[in-house]
Amino acid sequence: MGAFASTEEFRAVMDRVFALMRDDPEMGPRLRAADVPQRHEYADLGLVVNIRAGRPDEDHHLVWEWSDDVDWTPRVEMAMDSEIANRYFQGKENIAVAIARRRIRTAGDLRAALALVPLTKPVHARYRDILAAEYPHLVA
Repeated sequence: MGAFASTEEFRAVMDRVFALMRDDPEMGPRLRAADVPQRHEYADLGLVVNIRAGRPDEDHHLVWEWSDDVDWTPRVEMAMDSEIANRYFQGKENIAVAIARRRIRTAGDLRAALALVPLTKPVHARYRDILAAEYPHLVA
């Protein structure tokens, strides 16, 4: 499997994934209801993204910022390389196993994070379709 061509490519691909989840008529409302603010760090690329549920006065189910300068506190923090994130969204990386093997490092409410896994499962097939059509070098 190839790596992301650049930090910009990683952000563009992840923005698409987050938008898929935000806009999906099943995933979006479920993730909003779960309301688990998260911070993901991708140390190999020097990136961090903070994600939260949409607030009652907002139209979107999910909101994310590629910054630590946000007005919310994460309930869950995860640190992983971009390759692990890519494998996860393809459905080829089990979160619990990755945590046990220290491929993902966590802090905070791990139970809440693991509860989100079944909610995001439908994104895997759509992500694989995007990679096959536009980013074949990322297919695991």
